[in-house]
Amino acid sequence: MDDIVACNALTKRFGSFAALTDCTLGVRRGEIFGLLGPNGAGKTTLLRLLLGFLSPSSGSAVVDGFDPTRDGLEVRRRISYLPGDAQLPTHMRGRTVLRFFADMHPDGDLDRSLAVAERLELDVRRHVAFMSTGMRQKLALAVVLGPRTPLLILDEPTANLDPTVRSAVLDLAMQARREGRTVVFSSHVLSEIEQTCDRVAFLRQGRLVHQLSLDQLSQRHRITAVRSDESPDVPEELRDSVTVSVFGESCGKQTLRIDTTGDLASLFTWLDSLQLQRVRIEPMGLRSVYEEIHDLGQVGQPRITLPMKEHAG
Repeated sequence: MDDIVACNALTKRFGSFAALTDCTLGVRRGEIFGLLGPNGAGKTTLLRLLLGFLSPSSGSAVVDGFDPTRDGLEVRRRISYLPGDAQLPTHMRGRTVLRFFADMHPDGDLDRSLAVAERLELDVRRHVAFMSTGMRQKLALAVVLGPRTPLLILDEPTANLDPTVRSAVLDLAMQARREGRTVVFSSHVLSEIEQTCDRVAFLRQGRLVHQLSLDQLSQRHRITAVRSDESPDVPEELRDSVTVSVFGESCGKQTLRIDTTGDLASLFTWLDSLQLQRVRIEPMGLRSVYEEIHDLGQVGQPRITLPMKEHAG
């Protein structure tokens, strides 16, 4: 499967400040690709570089075969982009806004935009000036989801929306994938990324620090158990997929945390030999990975080991 987006050592500096450094990644055609990271991590900078709104300090990017720096117009013809701070003309009614943007984009489709607005339960007869923040977000989504572009970039698309509408937006993103389109999805809501995305990239302080397939995530488990003896040795054949940490000690017993990225079946013989007490096995969700990468865990919590993987094509 070829890549619709390919970045190679993409870097953007503003004076001495590095907003994005040596970012190398690929987004495959027909997938939903998530971007995760706190404010200031470089997500929006990356998106604006892909759109040609910013010029890179070094490195390169290709979007659907075009360089955003040299062929910005061709790139933007192929993208529907929802910015995190979408601005709409306040003197217009909602329907007029949808018609305006549908006429502007080569692939604009007013009927599709109106259908999205209806699905999001938006009254398009109202003036934008009198719409709430959530209503304006719905209108911006209807604008962006109208054109049938091969690439859809959504920066915090569910901000300011209630849970029911959030669910509808995620369904629309997955519908776009079923139509063969590619979706780049930036969000602070981990459950949304976990629910919709095929792969996710983690940005921290302007650097791409980890990439993860959501299929891989389903094979990550954490085992918490109590053991009387000292921390056990991990067999050689399991060392690439198992990490053991001492979580706490009391009354001569250790509480162990065993993180695994492999098939649990291969662990059971070893676990049985450890004579563990009060064993608990639970899947490791995206939050566990995110907190580890961004050092958000509580002081004293053990670290998990994350194999670094990059995809560049």
